[in-house]
Amino acid sequence: MPRMTILTEAELRRIVPLDRDAVVCVEDAFRALATRPVAMPPILRLDIPEHAGGSGGEVDVKTAYVPGLDGFAIKISPGFFGNPALGLPSVNGLMVLLSSRTGLVEALLLDNGYLTDVRTAAAGAVAAKHLSHPDSAVAAVFGAGVQAALQLEALILVRPIREARIWARQPERAATTAARLSERLGFPVRAETDGLTAVAGADIVVTTTPADRPILMADWLEPGQHVTAMGSDAEHKNELDPAILSRADLYVADRLTQTRRLGELHHAIAAGTVAADREFPELGAVIAGQAAGRPSTDAITVCDLTGTGVQDTAIATLARGRALAAGAGTVFDA
Repeated sequence: MPRMTILTEAELRRIVPLDRDAVVCVEDAFRALATRPVAMPPILRLDIPEHAGGSGGEVDVKTAYVPGLDGFAIKISPGFFGNPALGLPSVNGLMVLLSSRTGLVEALLLDNGYLTDVRTAAAGAVAAKHLSHPDSAVAAVFGAGVQAALQLEALILVRPIREARIWARQPERAATTAARLSERLGFPVRAETDGLTAVAGADIVVTTTPADRPILMADWLEPGQHVTAMGSDAEHKNELDPAILSRADLYVADRLTQTRRLGELHHAIAAGTVAADREFPELGAVIAGQAAGRPSTDAITVCDLTGTGVQDTAIATLARGRALAAGAGTVFDA
């Protein structure tokens, strides 16, 4: 009789923390995307504009099959960005892990978006590991939500961060987040009311917002900086000044077909700052040594993270393995 394991958010938080194993898991997923015949269809997105407190809602469905893995995940990820005003989280959802051999459901991961948060933060760490200076010590994070904090926590797994700045469109949220992170991480994290001030002198800049117009400007950037943009996962979202991509010495996509359609590259092409047919490397190719990484000490590098199904399959597989080892979850006989 088929058996399925059901895991709650609380159980997943206990067995799948944001740690080095999670970073390696996502790094391996990107490498597979470059080196194996991964099956990863385009993202399916449903827009629901009239709800979510007037801020609109969306639901993304992502999946990928990685040859060699026993299972593949299908993730349903709603994002309703007016929810905080209702006392509700902006993001939730779940993942279903199915057998690659039989197609039977093996695990139902009721994570409410937690695994997406972990794999997204891990992707930021992977981008920094391969594109920023090894001695990067100062980070600037745009945004003050869950992902802003996780991106900073992920960075310290791969870089010797000793100082951070937080900028957000709501200064009071930035101040609260900065104070909490200073206490948790043990180094100074300060809130900045001006984006330019936050960026000045930073080694790594990470944008983590659902902004629909640029919040990071090209003339703010300095030689040697690395930028990871991870908020532009829909056509209307745009965190980076399109001129940043033409100024950058190296632009890297998580999946080029996606960033041409809904990432920061999409906006640079629309603005005419980058040719529509220009080729760029993907993060997996840099990891696998198929494409060059940072070209020089003074180079400005940009990584455009739109979120890929291969990351979801990787983190779901890690979660199921951890659950089996820990005896976690509820087994349901189908």
